[in-house]
Amino acid sequence: MIKPIELVIFDCDGVLVDSERIAARVQVSLGAELGWPLTEDEVVDRFIGRSHAAIREQVAARLGEDTAAVWSERFEQLHREAVDAGLTPVEGLPEALDALSLPTCVASSGSHDKMRHTLGRTGLYERFAGRIFSATEVSRGKPAPDLFLYAARQMGVDPAACAVVEDSRPGVAAARAAGMRAFGYAGGLTPAGRLEGAGTVVFHDMRDLSALIAAS
Repeated sequence: MIKPIELVIFDCDGVLVDSERIAARVQVSLGAELGWPLTEDEVVDRFIGRSHAAIREQVAARLGEDTAAVWSERFEQLHREAVDAGLTPVEGLPEALDALSLPTCVASSGSHDKMRHTLGRTGLYERFAGRIFSATEVSRGKPAPDLFLYAARQMGVDPAACAVVEDSRPGVAAARAAGMRAFGYAGGLTPAGRLEGAGTVVFHDMRDLSALIAAS
């Protein structure tokens, strides 16, 4: 018997805040500058949804540890500047949150500092304060289920009663591995086909989220 949903777990980048476009643009620019030419599609495939540490490992394997350190430092600087210049919530996200009556939390590959910055810039931080979890708190990032299982445990909810809202392939894979229902938001950079899979509802308009969760 399928358990009713008791908790909605949101990813942050690309789900709450429209930051994945910024991140992809910065990564493409850094690749051109530091010796790893990447298209936006390659960035989405390799980096989107993964932790800072996982991205740094990929860069180090390709360009060496020294360049990876420069890449990482430059990304944080350029990303912060771009966020300050004009980050917004994902379209329809405030309405989606207002329509939800279930408890919510955030579980992101980003660090707490990064989420304080991005959620703070968009006025969303207070809506989730005290219920924000980062991949830095677990041993394995997405697509491993560790972060979502940790969030469910901290919130006191059975994983089978959790719904996860994600916009990346590693994210929906992590939700499935955790035994949670996945809602793949395809209104961002990741094509719908990369989000599809068992136990996953793919949707394009964040304003549809509440009705989709109620119907699941």
